[in-house]
Amino acid sequence: MSAKIKIGVLGAGSMGSGIAQVAAQSGHEVVLTDKSLTQLDSARGNLDRTLQKLVEKQKMSAEESQAVSDRILCSTSMADFEDCGLVIEAIVENLEVKKKVFSDLEKICRAECVLATNTSSLSVSSIAAGCENSGRVIGIHFFNPAPLMPLVEIIPAVQTSAEVLSQSKSLIDSWNKITVVAKDTPGFIVNRVARPFYGEALRIYEEGVADFATIDWAMTEFGGFKMGPFTLMDYIGNDVNYAVTDSVFTAFYFDPRYKPSLTQKRHSDAGWYGRKTGRGYYDYSTDKMPEPNRDKVLGEKIFFRILVMLINEAVDAVFLNIASPKDIDLSMTKGVNYPKGLLQWANEIGPGKVLAQLDQLADEYREDRYRASALLRRMAAAGQSFEFK
Repeated sequence: MSAKIKIGVLGAGSMGSGIAQVAAQSGHEVVLTDKSLTQLDSARGNLDRTLQKLVEKQKMSAEESQAVSDRILCSTSMADFEDCGLVIEAIVENLEVKKKVFSDLEKICRAECVLATNTSSLSVSSIAAGCENSGRVIGIHFFNPAPLMPLVEIIPAVQTSAEVLSQSKSLIDSWNKITVVAKDTPGFIVNRVARPFYGEALRIYEEGVADFATIDWAMTEFGGFKMGPFTLMDYIGNDVNYAVTDSVFTAFYFDPRYKPSLTQKRHSDAGWYGRKTGRGYYDYSTDKMPEPNRDKVLGEKIFFRILVMLINEAVDAVFLNIASPKDIDLSMTKGVNYPKGLLQWANEIGPGKVLAQLDQLADEYREDRYRASALLRRMAAAGQSFEFK
């Protein structure tokens, strides 16, 4: 794959246009397509405003800004992908739609063109199955906003050739991104490991242990997280966050560890998506946010309960060879801005202490939701800690 191949991006939403910006800033000619001319016009306007802000902040010159803009061609026709070396799809999260699109792309693009999906939760192998040459299909998952978030998950399908994996990783590395390689399993690394941050917080609320504000306070005050789970869900959108949780839960054959919350579903059903609708777990029509209960004992208890669930998920990802310990911790610090890697946290606390808390929860609730990873149990028994190579 040539260093300056032409890049195609399918879908001119915030993610697609962000990827187009990243590729153009890295010196590539880019074809950004969408079936909606209105969406393309909006994407072009947003891109030009973003580039202008970078000029105003003196992060690039006016000439560089113009050059980046000029390198992006907006089109409503996928036929313009004909001479691209890589096409990244960033459209609706619907498997059948994606499979049809990839089948169409294969008829348009050259044989050596790599076809990538930016899916956050769907099976890359299933998407690749829509192509005759499925070996050239791979997952390249950016995080929103793509120009600012450093992490990119690279997900080879079971059909992906070793050459396509190597070429794709090298190319995205050259865009000054931090890449991690993840197995093609539901949620990959970040959207799998992060589920308890939301799910256990919702469970704590549903049990009446604490309100939204108190749970958020506990995670920022004692954990050092930049946002609490309810503030973050309102920022992401409860419709989006619930859909990802439901997708992961279904894909894992309804494993109770990933069970969605009725509280979040009701907020989504009501149209209380969060900031974008003015109402979510918090009411954004007023500047006055509810005050948390700043009880230290309660706060530490909430924090530790959520933390051990997160650590258990990260440990199980190592156990099931989803990714290396190094890549898992990189994913959580660079993909969702966790204050430290969860496996590093496990080392500091001690696997035995994490296991004891999980076993206490499992004994109290008698739910498979709280089952400890076999690897965590083995490490606690052996007094081992994680190594990052």
